[in-house]
Amino acid sequence: MFDENSTKVIRDYLGNRSIVLIGLMGAGKTTLGRRLSKHLNLNFKDADHEIEAAAGMDVAEFFATFGEQKFREGEEKVIARLLDEGPQILATGGGAYMCKTTRQNIKQNGISIWLRGDLELLMERIALRQTRPLLQVENPREVMQKLIDERYPIYAQADIIIDTIDAPHNVMIDKLLDKMFEYAT
Repeated sequence: MFDENSTKVIRDYLGNRSIVLIGLMGAGKTTLGRRLSKHLNLNFKDADHEIEAAAGMDVAEFFATFGEQKFREGEEKVIARLLDEGPQILATGGGAYMCKTTRQNIKQNGISIWLRGDLELLMERIALRQTRPLLQVENPREVMQKLIDERYPIYAQADIIIDTIDAPHNVMIDKLLDKMFEYAT
């Protein structure tokens, strides 16, 4: 069981760095990030929500209005700003880690954790959401497989890799905390 001393070890190891959750949509970055922040007594930030606040529109609307390239440029700036704010739990958008500058920023100012999910689990989790701009296509499953093929080799550069499974949140949080403690010691 995770105790106060283990939490202190992780917090001391972090110093001013953030814990940065990466992975595809549906991997659980926001859900697990919020819960993890409570366990470690750190603030939680969702990069997509921060981008929406800065842009004054949601991600889907931004994509439709300005395109993916402009979104990625804004995302890079927002993540850099968030990483400068000191230790926190930061959930990034699925494409954020694909940007070399963002990866370097995360490496310097954070500990990256890839929440790796298989296609079946991810599709099940995102099936009810209509807010994913990259999946507003005829065959979203094909798009997700393409994203897995393109992104997983880059995501594999993360400091810590956790396989997300269909399990209660507390089970996943325990896995995350155990891996972080192991990484910190």
